Amino acid sequence: RKKYGSSVCAMEVVYNVTQKPYIDEEVAKLLQLKAKLGGDDGKIQFVLKTPKGTRDYNPKQMAIREKVFNTIVHCFKRHGAETIDTPVFELKETLTGKYGEDSKLIYDLKDQGGELLSLRYDLTVPFARYLAMNKITNIKRYHIAKVYRRDNPAMTRGRYREFYQCDFDIAGQYDAMIPDAECLKIVYEILSELDLGDFRIKVNDRRILDGMFAVCGVPDDKFRTICSTVDKLDKMPWEEVKKEMVNEKGLSEEAADQIGEYVSMQGGMDLAERLLQDPKMSQSKQACAGLTDVKLLFSYLQLFQITDKVVFDLSLARGLDYYTGVIYEALLTQAGVAPVVAEAQNGAPGSTEESVSVGSVAGGGRYDGLVGMFDPKGRKVPCVGVSIGIERIFSIMEQKAEACAEKIRTTEVQIMVASAQKNLLEERLRLVTELWNAGRGAVQKNPKLLSQLQHCEESGIPLVAILGEQELKDGVVKLRVVATREEVDISRGELVEEIKKRTL
Repeated sequence: RKKYGSSVCAMEVVYNVTQKPYIDEEVAKLLQLKAKLGGDDGKIQFVLKTPKGTRDYNPKQMAIREKVFNTIVHCFKRHGAETIDTPVFELKETLTGKYGEDSKLIYDLKDQGGELLSLRYDLTVPFARYLAMNKITNIKRYHIAKVYRRDNPAMTRGRYREFYQCDFDIAGQYDAMIPDAECLKIVYEILSELDLGDFRIKVNDRRILDGMFAVCGVPDDKFRTICSTVDKLDKMPWEEVKKEMVNEKGLSEEAADQIGEYVSMQGGMDLAERLLQDPKMSQSKQACAGLTDVKLLFSYLQLFQITDKVVFDLSLARGLDYYTGVIYEALLTQAGVAPVVAEAQNGAPGSTEESVSVGSVAGGGRYDGLVGMFDPKGRKVPCVGVSIGIERIFSIMEQKAEACAEKIRTTEVQIMVASAQKNLLEERLRLVTELWNAGRGAVQKNPKLLSQLQHCEESGIPLVAILGEQELKDGVVKLRVVATREEVDISRGELVEEIKKRTL
């Protein structure tokens, strides 16, 4: 130090400055480890959180959820569907190779007694396995259950790793496009009844996409991977999608530009008619078959009176490998009526600005070959279905309830049994038992009468049965209407009927 003097001191300062962030980081890690192992008193400190991509639901959120489920189930039943259930996990081989590039999102479980298992990714593949295993060739079914995806969650947008799907599917031989049109009608009914705001339903056909890829010069072995890239047009601008096609997927720039011309097209039955006359598309038998079916589909949609919300959109791809025909997706829009019948004008695909999408809330399509993949003899069962994106709908419904400060009832209690005196517990219990036995929702509490009345106002309980010494002597109950504060004496024997009248 004497020999080199200030140079050594300067080096020490530089060393301390450069090492400080590293030291701080290591200290933070040690403190975190200490918290996990236990504090100074030796108690284990738990990290209280839900796993990434999951959430808890409080009573108000569950009430909203139940309301949404009831609306959806009622619609499914109105269309003649019956319900089934399947295991939450399947043999790994059942799920492998059905989801294209999304297969990497499947949760694999550890070896369990010689069986390789995975958590179900959706409800469609288990349904196809169920049909093949039970030799069922005709069924209209709905299924509401949780599925699991090892995705990067965006929970504010209703994207999770564990979430519910609500599926409606029609399996069996029917006249062309009638089941497909009914699935779109169901989406229309559910979104209209839930009153989520303006929406549009995009429609396309896998055969049209494959025919388009063929006439644009996409090699056969790149169809599925290019389809997965096109499927990103609702999240990325065309230039980025094109860049991925050319730089990552190895497609020629000329082929990508031709695809770009087609996927910018939107319309209705008129667009299908025009594409049937298109010099390139008319060369593909696949594309022509798909376009003919889209024309037929729109004729049924007109009969179902829902064409105001449906658009034929060539950019819709849906990346799952099992789709074989018509595909569709419903999107909510933030402002204005979505441009569902006009052609996109003067813009690259994905650049229209008439309305802003807030995300997909339903999707589905035709998958005629999936059941045959499980059947030992390869027997096919034509299937078409739709899945309602329930978590995203929940997120929107919750936001709406918060925004308008809506009071949400979390119980079905019709009447609170209360008393002004503390020594009437047994009488309250007798009365609440009578009400339960008569099938009425009732509760009783002991705090001050004013507190009980405030609780009824806050929780939406419409009636209060007040007991006191005088009421017991007279054989009556003082019935109070919470909303109007009206009070009336009702004989004990007539109380149940009076509650029925007032809570219809």
